[in-house]
Amino acid sequence: MRFSAVLLALTGLASAHYTIPRISSGGVSGSDWQYTRRTENHYSNGPVTNVASSQMTCYELSPGTPAPQTLAVTAGSSITFHANTALSHPGPVNVYLAKAPSTAATFDGRGPVWFKIYEESATISSSGISWGSYNAASYTVPIPRCIANGEYLVRFEHIALHSAGSVGGAQLYLSCSQISVTGGSGTARPNLLSFPGAYSPNDPGLLIGIYWPIPTSYTNPGGRPLTC
Repeated sequence: MRFSAVLLALTGLASAHYTIPRISSGGVSGSDWQYTRRTENHYSNGPVTNVASSQMTCYELSPGTPAPQTLAVTAGSSITFHANTALSHPGPVNVYLAKAPSTAATFDGRGPVWFKIYEESATISSSGISWGSYNAASYTVPIPRCIANGEYLVRFEHIALHSAGSVGGAQLYLSCSQISVTGGSGTARPNLLSFPGAYSPNDPGLLIGIYWPIPTSYTNPGGRPLTC
C-alpha cells in the first residue's frame, strides 16, 4: 500500500510546473515581469535540473535584459513572491540577495556576489516530511535590517524534491527581481556564494528520497542564511 501511495503521489506531481514572475512589498504590487526578469521557462514553466548550468544565476530568457522597473523596498520589511500557479511540489524555499555595483538593471549577478537571507525549514514527523510552501501561490520573507542600502538582485528559489532520489532529480524553480533597498544599517558581513557554484548535485538537500524511508533531517543547500 505504501509503494502504491508513493506512485500515486509522484504521478500527480509530475506535470505541475510554475514560474515566479511577480514581487510585491510595502503595498506595491506590480504586474508579472515588471520587477522580475523574464525567465526562460515563462512559457514552459519547466525547472532547472543541472545545478552547474548558467541558468542557475537567474534563469533568464535573454541574459543581460533587465526587468522594466526596480521595486523600492525598506530593510526590515517583507517582500512577497507570487507564482503563476501554486508551488505544487514538496520542497523548500531559499532566497538570496546580490548587491549591484551600481544599478540592479545593469547587474548580471555573476561571480561570488550572492548571500542567503532566508531558508524554509522542513517539518518532519512519523507521517512524513513537509514544507509550508507546498501548494502556496505566494510566499513572504523578511528583508534583513542589517544589509546595506542600494540596489540588489533578489533570487527566489523553490526546490521541488518529489523526484530527488537520484542525481539531477531535484527541480529548481527560480527567478531574479530588481529591488532598491533603503533603511538598512549596513552592518552585515555576509558569506558570498556564486550561482552556479554554490550547489553540488550530491548536496544532501538536493539528493534525497523524501517518501520512504522518511528522512530524519533535512539540510537546505547554500549554507545558513544571514543573521543580523
